Amino acid sequence: MTKDNIDSVDSAKNFCTVSGRPLVIGTGTGTKWQWLKKGRPIEERNKPIQELIDQLLLALNNGYYHIDTAEIYTTHPEVAEAVKQSGIKREDLWITSKYNPYRQVTAAEAIKSTLAELQTDYLDLYLIHAPFFEDEASYSIEMAWKEIIEAKKQGKIRYIGVSNFSIPNLERIFKAFEPEFYPVVNQIEFHAYLQNQSAGITDYCKKRNILLEAYAPLTPLFRIQSGEADTEGDPLRKILPALSDKYQKTDSQILLRYALQKGYLPITTSSKVQRIRETLAIYEFELSADDVALIDKQGSTFHFRSFFNSNFD
Repeated sequence: MTKDNIDSVDSAKNFCTVSGRPLVIGTGTGTKWQWLKKGRPIEERNKPIQELIDQLLLALNNGYYHIDTAEIYTTHPEVAEAVKQSGIKREDLWITSKYNPYRQVTAAEAIKSTLAELQTDYLDLYLIHAPFFEDEASYSIEMAWKEIIEAKKQGKIRYIGVSNFSIPNLERIFKAFEPEFYPVVNQIEFHAYLQNQSAGITDYCKKRNILLEAYAPLTPLFRIQSGEADTEGDPLRKILPALSDKYQKTDSQILLRYALQKGYLPITTSSKVQRIRETLAIYEFELSADDVALIDKQGSTFHFRSFFNSNFD
């Protein structure tokens, strides 16, 4: 993965690690792991998951340097341990975490505990995980954002952003704060079957130079085809084999590259060396405009949302 190949898709061109490495596809530590911990006996829930530490080490040792985590995932200790064992300098890594609006903890308190759990002095990116605050009468988006801005001013956070925000949610921040403290990232669910998590959000963010990050970008392969939805007539099944053959790439590579060319920086995960290497290789080929349009067209005929169904649909 060369800098020239990374620069061929410029959605993340304005972001880099402290040492200057460009921001690229990230490895996630989310849904699977938080539910695994919650399924443990209470006395074992705070114990680190060795499997996740090993998976992160595998990713770091095979070229990844962008790690995505969050307060709600409860995976900060695993990230800290993997980074420690990897021997990679902190300035060569990009670490993102997120504020959990579902807890009665302020953003300032959450940032303090996040830094301690991750054993780091700063975060490269900090996001409000969702706009769905439990009790906005007592603690609102604006109040949380003000504290996040203060942490940025103190050097605890390099970049600030949001996740799962719609246009009205973003406009609340635009109305209340100066442009230098607007969100620079919006991480949302994106794949061919959900090309806009909320109405008009993709174009809106692009026009305002807000980097779009895509979580669950491989939903059409793993959630749809594993039985979480009615797969009858699943349109991507009809075109992915031919595209994979044409480009000599896996289905996963095709869909990750699709997300990249749509202006999204994907967040994904794998525990297999071969798949990790294949994922990083998405910067080494390019889909034609016609093939991107074909995936758009086929995907738009089948709707599936993995997360926050009650909040959006």
